[in-house]
Amino acid sequence: MLAYKQYVTIDDPSKMELINLPFRRGQRVEVLMIADDDTVIRGDELRQLFKTTQALPQVQAISDDMIAEEVEEYRAGR
Repeated sequence: MLAYKQYVTIDDPSKMELINLPFRRGQRVEVLMIADDDTVIRGDELRQLFKTTQALPQVQAISDDMIAEEVEEYRAGR
C-alpha cells in the first residue's frame, strides 16, 4: 500500500483540489482528511451552546448569590 500525505489550506469548504498526485489514472485510493486544528470549530460550537443554555427559563432564575453559594458549598466539600 502506498501512503501519500499532502497538506492543503481550505479556501472554499465546498471543494478541494489536489494536484501532482503519485497515482495512476483509474487507481482506487482512500481519502482521509484530518484537520490540524479544530479549536475554531469547537469555540464556535461552545459559544452557541452557551447562548442556548443561557436562554433557558430555568437558568434565568439563577442569581449570582445562588452561584456563589453553590461554589462555596463545593469548595467546602458539601
